[in-house]
Amino acid sequence: MTQPTATRPDVRKLATTSTGAIALAAIAVGVSATAADANERYTVRAGDTVSHIALRTGTTVASIARANSLADASRIHVGQVLSIPTSGPTASTTHAKPAKPRVTHTVRAGDTVSAIAHRYGTTVASVVAKNHLDARAMIRVGQVLTISGGSKATVAPSRSTHATPAKVRYTVRSGDTVGAIAAKHGISVAAIVKANGLGANALIRIGQVLTLPGSTSTKSATPSGGKVPSTFAGRTYSQAVVGAANANKATLERIGVPSKAEMQRKVVSTARKMGLDPALAQAIAYQESGFNHTAVSPANAIGVMQVIPSSGEWASDLVGRHLNLLDPQDNVTAGVAILRSLVRTSPDLPRAIAGYYQGASSVRKYGMFADTRRYVANVQTLMTRFG
Repeated sequence: MTQPTATRPDVRKLATTSTGAIALAAIAVGVSATAADANERYTVRAGDTVSHIALRTGTTVASIARANSLADASRIHVGQVLSIPTSGPTASTTHAKPAKPRVTHTVRAGDTVSAIAHRYGTTVASVVAKNHLDARAMIRVGQVLTISGGSKATVAPSRSTHATPAKVRYTVRSGDTVGAIAAKHGISVAAIVKANGLGANALIRIGQVLTLPGSTSTKSATPSGGKVPSTFAGRTYSQAVVGAANANKATLERIGVPSKAEMQRKVVSTARKMGLDPALAQAIAYQESGFNHTAVSPANAIGVMQVIPSSGEWASDLVGRHLNLLDPQDNVTAGVAILRSLVRTSPDLPRAIAGYYQGASSVRKYGMFADTRRYVANVQTLMTRFG
């Protein structure tokens, strides 16, 4: 029997840092009494939550709630103007350094916001805020980003000092998906699809032998055990983020989790209680983790529903209580709450599904990326299986 939620370790979260750890952020309640506060204004847009605004502006939910006298941080409305507190020296400080010039960066294949921020000597929060990126900080090749406080003179082209890993073979087992295999081996879904001539739906079958190009592992992936890789879907995550992911995975394996069948039952019962189609909830859970609650991605997406901590804070806002993503039931509740919100606010089901994978704001702004379309097709195919 699992322990009560109150006695379980809570999820490891990370604050945004200058090394570019995107805000898989803790809600820091304390504020320095010695820092001078300067307020910025932010107008609430459709789909915004206080958690996401805090992420984009590099502050905390608690700070925003205090600055705006919000009794309930989950209740904001479109058009509302919020005061965003930012700590730091005031404009009148005599020893302030002159502002660095604003430069631009054109996104290239393999770029991540973390890597760009580190390259230009700025922070992920700054890049996200200046370019109005969504909570997942999604970017696309060719996109021109504004970099505040960066300097092109300090930029040096990155060069890999590692030899290209050899291709390995992987035999598909029950519960596998291309996304899960890619995450376990530290390569992208697109690379597996291309190397194996898979169709747009990226469908695979039990017993099928896949070629895994550039895999970081020569062993078959296992449902539990081992280290979380640093790369997924072409993105490389910082050591801090991957370190938190490994800590969360170790905790899940140490405390023990329900079986896949038990997790599936939790998904079904929770979806019914919360008014979401159980077939959709099961399809997402299977696509994300194969109902495996010990699954943790390089982006620190946790558990059966693969929820990152910042999205967990959003889900907590949605249900009105703190959700511990390491807790099996709370993890399912978080994923179902997010799905339910996306279904209610998206124009149609495919875009709701896409929002779970790519981020709703990114889908609205850029449309579905190629890997998102494959994800949506997979989930809709799985819905027929669980319907």
